[in-house]
Amino acid sequence: MKIIILGAGQVGSSLAANLVNEANDITVVDTNPQLLQALQDRLDLRTITGQASHPDVLLRAGAEDADMIIAVTNSDETNMVACQVAYSLFHTPTKIARVRALEYLAHPQLFTQDSLPIDVLISPEQLVTDYVYRLIEHPGALQVLDFAGGRVQLVAVRAYYGGPLVGHQLKALRDQLPRVETRVAAIFRRGRPIIPEGTTIIEADDEVFFIAAKKDIRAVMGELRRLEHSVRRVIIAGGGNIGKRLAKALEGRYQVKVVEHTATRARTIAEELTESIVLHGDAADEELLMEENIEDTDVFCAVTNDDEANILSAMLAKRLGARKVMALINRTAYVDLVESGEIDIAVSPQQATIGSLLAHVRRGDVVMVHSLRRGAAEAIEAVAHGDERSSKVVGRAVEEIKLPHGTTIGAVVRGNEVIIAHRDTVIQAEDHVILFLVDKRRIPEVERLFQVGVTFL
Repeated sequence: MKIIILGAGQVGSSLAANLVNEANDITVVDTNPQLLQALQDRLDLRTITGQASHPDVLLRAGAEDADMIIAVTNSDETNMVACQVAYSLFHTPTKIARVRALEYLAHPQLFTQDSLPIDVLISPEQLVTDYVYRLIEHPGALQVLDFAGGRVQLVAVRAYYGGPLVGHQLKALRDQLPRVETRVAAIFRRGRPIIPEGTTIIEADDEVFFIAAKKDIRAVMGELRRLEHSVRRVIIAGGGNIGKRLAKALEGRYQVKVVEHTATRARTIAEELTESIVLHGDAADEELLMEENIEDTDVFCAVTNDDEANILSAMLAKRLGARKVMALINRTAYVDLVESGEIDIAVSPQQATIGSLLAHVRRGDVVMVHSLRRGAAEAIEAVAHGDERSSKVVGRAVEEIKLPHGTTIGAVVRGNEVIIAHRDTVIQAEDHVILFLVDKRRIPEVERLFQVGVTFL
């Protein structure tokens, strides 16, 4: 596939790195030649220096025969105009744009073929908000990912010493939870993947990915670790776009406080939030945190636009007694570094955004992609089409499907029914199949499995 990525910032660079290894023809456009040179030094792709929305720049980038344009520059306006130019002059089939401003997103009628011809809108702030909200909903989880409209969830937890299943074989899970259907999709032990078998023994500190219907998630988590108390009190450090959205999503269900260091911004969001308390101050101020009873706080979430401020305020909050702390971190190099210390969860905006973008790049009918473990692994929701003659999966039991090494089928969603996959589960046409890949280099093989053969009419 020929793809033009507009913007070589953190999202654009991460996306290029994800796609270039999958036999795609990638061109990256940016106004900063240093960023482009750094990309070219480590990746096999083309770069063009110039303004992303200018017709001559898009022409040089190969827009005449591009399959897709992904506009992820730092400017909403540049992204929108670039999609308009690609549509009007080059008839580009698929146009994806990152749009951040709620003032645009509040008017969906803007984004039609007759107005601004954008096929897919990506809002990183909303994606991160949803991601953090799910983590707060499930105390103790490292990741919570939705599939099939939220009917199925893939959850990552760290197995704790003393958990009922720790030290036992995986097949004991069925005896422990006879009424709950679940499947362990993968285990990461000291950073290395283990393909789960019935005889695999769970060890303390294993990172366990399991899949289950949403209603059963808490029961399965209880087998792997001590269940944490439900969240009641949340402090959000940073009243920017993400902080405000998160507070709005949480207020009503939780006691929410927002700490914002800019006085005018604090006043603005205080008027927009109905039940949250907005404080003007520095979230890394020990005295302020003590005054706001940080020791009784269930979740402290640092979501300013400054990585260092997020890390320091989260570490301070943890040291002062907050039960769980999360920090929004843009620099991927920092993510592994901080999670091995006092910070419980590092939230990477790039990973949340890239998963959403990848769903539109994958071949076959892929409706959802989640990038896992800093992009090394992926979880995919693919729709099975065709019949036994034209499809490699329809009409076949899971044990008959030639899955690439390290790939597991976790669940099948058939209409409103959630079926946890076993060896004898037969895939039917139009099933939504949820797969976990510990090695994302196997993606093309999975895509070919779900492509319909020429005999299908």
